[in-house]
Amino acid sequence: MASILDEYEDSQNTRQSAQQHSRLSTANIGITHSGFVNVRLEEEKPIFNKQRIDFTPPERINHLVVCNNQLCMSLGKDTLLRIDLAKPDQPNQIELGRKDESKVHRLFLDPTGSHLLICLSTSECLYLNRNTQKVRSLSRWRGHLIESVGWNKLLGNETNTGPILVGTSQGIIFEAEISATEGSLFNTNPDQYFRQVHSVDEDGKPAPVCCLEVERGLENKYFIIATTRKRLFQFVGKVAEGSEQQGFSSIFSQNQDLLPSFQEFPANMGYSKITFYTSKLRTCPKAFAWMMGNGVLYGQLDYVRPDSLLSDVQVWDYTADIDLSLNKPISIVLTQFHFLLLLHDRVKAICTLNGQVVYEDVFPDKFGALKKMIKDPVGGLVWIYTERAVFRYHIQRESRDVWQMYMSMTKFDLAKEYCRDRPECMDMVLAKEAEHCFQNKRYLESAKCYALTQNYFEEIALKFIEAKQEEALKEFLLKKLNNLKPSERTQITLLVTWLAELYLNRLGQLESDGNSVILQETRDEFRQFLSSAKHKECLFNNRSTIYDLLASHGNVDDMVYFSVVMQDYERVISHYCQHDDYSAALDVLSKHCDEKLFYKFSPVLMQHIPKKVVDAWIQMGNRLDPKKLIPALMNYSQMGSTQQISETIRYMEFCVYELTVTEEAIHNYLLSLYAKYKPDSLLWYLEQAGTHASEIHYDLKYALRLCAENGYLRACVLVYKIMELYEEAVDLALQVDVDLAKSCADLPEDDEELRKKLWLKIARHVVQEEKDVKKAMNCLSSCNLLKIEDILPFFPDFVTIDHFKEAICSSLEEYNQHIEELKQEMEEATESAKRIREDIQEMRNKYGVVDSQEKCASCDFPLLNRPFYLFLCGHMFHYDCLFQEVTPHLTVYKQSRLEELQKKLAATAQSSKSRHRPAPKDEGDTSSLGKGNAGTSHEQIKSDMDDIIASECVYCGELMIKSIDKPFIDPQKFEEEKSSWL
Repeated sequence: MASILDEYEDSQNTRQSAQQHSRLSTANIGITHSGFVNVRLEEEKPIFNKQRIDFTPPERINHLVVCNNQLCMSLGKDTLLRIDLAKPDQPNQIELGRKDESKVHRLFLDPTGSHLLICLSTSECLYLNRNTQKVRSLSRWRGHLIESVGWNKLLGNETNTGPILVGTSQGIIFEAEISATEGSLFNTNPDQYFRQVHSVDEDGKPAPVCCLEVERGLENKYFIIATTRKRLFQFVGKVAEGSEQQGFSSIFSQNQDLLPSFQEFPANMGYSKITFYTSKLRTCPKAFAWMMGNGVLYGQLDYVRPDSLLSDVQVWDYTADIDLSLNKPISIVLTQFHFLLLLHDRVKAICTLNGQVVYEDVFPDKFGALKKMIKDPVGGLVWIYTERAVFRYHIQRESRDVWQMYMSMTKFDLAKEYCRDRPECMDMVLAKEAEHCFQNKRYLESAKCYALTQNYFEEIALKFIEAKQEEALKEFLLKKLNNLKPSERTQITLLVTWLAELYLNRLGQLESDGNSVILQETRDEFRQFLSSAKHKECLFNNRSTIYDLLASHGNVDDMVYFSVVMQDYERVISHYCQHDDYSAALDVLSKHCDEKLFYKFSPVLMQHIPKKVVDAWIQMGNRLDPKKLIPALMNYSQMGSTQQISETIRYMEFCVYELTVTEEAIHNYLLSLYAKYKPDSLLWYLEQAGTHASEIHYDLKYALRLCAENGYLRACVLVYKIMELYEEAVDLALQVDVDLAKSCADLPEDDEELRKKLWLKIARHVVQEEKDVKKAMNCLSSCNLLKIEDILPFFPDFVTIDHFKEAICSSLEEYNQHIEELKQEMEEATESAKRIREDIQEMRNKYGVVDSQEKCASCDFPLLNRPFYLFLCGHMFHYDCLFQEVTPHLTVYKQSRLEELQKKLAATAQSSKSRHRPAPKDEGDTSSLGKGNAGTSHEQIKSDMDDIIASECVYCGELMIKSIDKPFIDPQKFEEEKSSWL
């Protein structure tokens, strides 16, 4: 008993598996035209896998029910065995305690697996709850032989069944409710109530209610199905919201005045069984199968229909080997695509799609006759039992071969639904669907299906070509193209080119037919194909081929569109230019702003629409290099078009004044344009361009030559001034205006000799050329460098002295004044020298007194213990302290000079030490001679060092003033000093 659910394979499973494999191998799974090869690496498990429970009952099994993983069976006369399949090693055995001859007639277990009804042959009924060991009698049920129970799936729970329906052998339907909780003091029965709600009959006589099923639809609409031996009744009614707990009596009362809806079949085998299929837990059933006298009634359940729940009903007759007189079917179970019939010695599985027997399992005689087959509506397992054994079936991948059946029934959508995870089967379905559509002349649908298959591409294409179905062929190629991977470049190129040819042929045909609507739709479709982002790379790589195709068909509009899509704007612009549509070409240029295309096509456009071209250039701004546009401008401006010239000048001015271009070529070209066509602007341009050679951006020599060739003398004078050729400027200016020459003569401010020379030129010109003595005298007043004696040689001999009287007198007065100024300066210099000599004499006799307590102003140590300096201001410093204070403030030159003097001083000190050592007698004279020279040198070096170090007080002299902007703390040592203060 402990291993009741230990599973082992029955000996017949091998044979079943072999039969299943044989059936699959004979199925129509071929590879005649498909790219898939159906290779089964492992033998597929059978759909229906039978397993015998390793359980030997101590007594014969009378009845067995399973629901929600709860198994209950009646053993022998008085024993009930309960097993929780989640804990199969903990069975629960209960004795009913009946002493009379009553037997268990039927067992009923609710969907929760909590409420067990035990119907006895003596028309009594017992109740057992899952959580108790006590069997309780239902007193209100006494006197009725129960044949069926319709459980309440909505309200039933572990402690209460809610309102339920009970069918008896006398055709009466009762409504009842059972509660597992203890009742009151006066009511200890579990049955809350038990009342009749309806009765059914057959041929005017009461008939046992074989089955009852209660289902809830939409909007509180309830459906009740009741079956007798050959009739199926339906009761439909609504229950007010919130009143479900009151039961189903209202539904029957709604149908009281009318005969209940039922279906009747002539054959009768004494009983009937109905089963339902539910796809998911806690959902409504979707299909039913009713085992009756002349076959199985199978159909769908439609909860939307107002009157009947049954739809798509059909009857499957029993097979020829089922003799109702000898071999009646015992039970029926419905799965998703099969219903299983239980006979006395075997199980048959019949497909609900085609009615064919797909599985048959014969049970050995050693287990005895098969008694019943039941299905756990929650767990989905199918159970079969005999008096001495229990079996169960696992149903695996029931839908794996359904696609073939749907395919043979031409229900291709359903076939594809059930083989989505099997590409080889999907390919066969698609091929079959495509062939079916082709035969029915639905060519477009056929093409779409063929494109998804692995069939040979050439065969399919030829098939559509032979049928002269270009639209279908195009659809096939499009679908095939969309299914290709980016790595399959050769195939993509082939299909893209072919499709382009098909589109062009179609467009040409539509144009000849004059169907404008379809033509526009096809053209839009073709353009959408050309602009497809998915195939952009292929179209770009093969654009020359597409261009050739478009040109061969004369399709200019689409060629222009394709060029735009490929961003081949050069071809588009060339096309517009060839057709003299220059504005359209400029629009394309302006829209896409490609500098290279501007440089290439501007010459042509400038010739025809100069104003628009210049506007486009100006709009481009800095993105265009004006230097690269000059050749086009020069080429077409020489043709003499006034508009071209004016627009050229406008663009050059924009470059110079707005973009501030500094390219010399631009400025030179603008100069040439001004010189030839706009001379009024030439001088203004030169004046605002700058007065120094470093400021201007044009070529001075080119500008001078250009102005000279065109006779613009003022402009030449201005260029000479910028080139600092003042003599040439004055010479040329004298040909134009004396005042202009005067302005040029004053320019060399630093060279008085040159200024004088230039003014003499002007004076000579005034005297000799203009013979204007008064103007010559004005030159003397304009330049202070000229004297009357400088210009007298220029006058002719016949000129009288009267003309120069005032000038000569003025000159003599200036000479006298200059002589007086020199005398005054000499007297001041003599007096200053006298005062300096007196100060020097006074300083020689000046002295200072130093107290013994005086300290160094720098180190604050006593002053007299080391050599020191005393300054007139009163500050006193040790020699070494002053040296350290002054050195950082000295210039680099003085610092290097000071280091040099230190080295010389050290060398003289070393030589003097060596002279004080004992020397040989014959060298005495030599030593004495060298001593005097060394002393002089030593004193001179110290004097030079004093001049550098002690020339002024470091605190009161210029050094302190010059160091006012230096920080007190060296920036490199600032952080260190800062941290020392923290």
